[in-house]
Amino acid sequence: MFGNDISIDLGTTTMLVYIKGKGIVLNEPTVIAVNTDTNVVMGVGTEALEMLGRTPPNIQAVHPLHDGVISNYTLAQEMIRRLIKKVLHRVPGRPRIMMCVPSGVTDVEQRAVIDAAREVGAKDIYVIEEPVAAALGAGFDISRAHGTMVIDIGGGTTDIAVMSLGGVVVSRSMKIAGDEFTEEIVRYVRKEMQLHIGPRTAEKIKQTIGCVIKRDKEVLCDALGISAITGLPKLVTISSHDIYGIFEELVINIIERAKEVLEETPPELHADIIRDGVILTGGGSLIFGLDKRIEEAIGVKCILADNIVECVVKGAGYALDQIDTVTDPTHIFHKKAYIHE
Repeated sequence: MFGNDISIDLGTTTMLVYIKGKGIVLNEPTVIAVNTDTNVVMGVGTEALEMLGRTPPNIQAVHPLHDGVISNYTLAQEMIRRLIKKVLHRVPGRPRIMMCVPSGVTDVEQRAVIDAAREVGAKDIYVIEEPVAAALGAGFDISRAHGTMVIDIGGGTTDIAVMSLGGVVVSRSMKIAGDEFTEEIVRYVRKEMQLHIGPRTAEKIKQTIGCVIKRDKEVLCDALGISAITGLPKLVTISSHDIYGIFEELVINIIERAKEVLEETPPELHADIIRDGVILTGGGSLIFGLDKRIEEAIGVKCILADNIVECVVKGAGYALDQIDTVTDPTHIFHKKAYIHE
């Protein structure tokens, strides 16, 4: 990567920006707050997240991405522009940008991501599939004739892929990921405790006591919300022993897609995957016991990658570096690289 090259992991919940030699220079929530009366942007990133669920009716704080893709192009474009502007003072000239996209993204969804990046003044824009970037960021050489399997569980999507010779051999992308685990907690607390809580409180519960297997030692977490019965503030205590079963359907869906990928993988690559194990990346992989559940179900050891949240954006940076050292840079992306002069 040159000094004006950046890689971007534009996630449903978080945007990461990486510059070679400087590391992660931006890690902010993908949230934008807008005054609907005046169309004035009130804040983006962390500033807007603080407003989520706390604004008057004329101010909306929203995630302009849903399930890993842009759902509100205008707001996403403005959010990306403002967030990248925060780091552009560190990048001379017009930067080249490598954007990460889910493996199951449609051409229309991919074009929306590319156009949003172009609006910030990028010189060239490339795209890379998230599981490919995750494998590279985890330190695996996918350019050789060797099978590597990655399960990348982000906020909006889970991408499962087997790679060899720089490309994706088999893949699945599903809109079940960290956000759905959070929403299950919201539903559980509302149904079982007659308490309305927001997504930030549910996220805190997930990070504190969330699990998909019963913990050896019970862990408790307090949650403050609005009573569905009285309409008044109410504090409840939630136990990890009560909550672990609510994610079962989500876990089974992820496991079934992983099995499908393995079933469609050529036999010649199975030995490599069994020997190396399946690499788990993405923040959603950190929920307690998920790696063990997948490992038991598919019969292959699962390994949590180092720097699990940063794998994708760092791998995208590595891929951008390769563009200047190989004759055909598209071989490492599986999909075509897009360049805008």
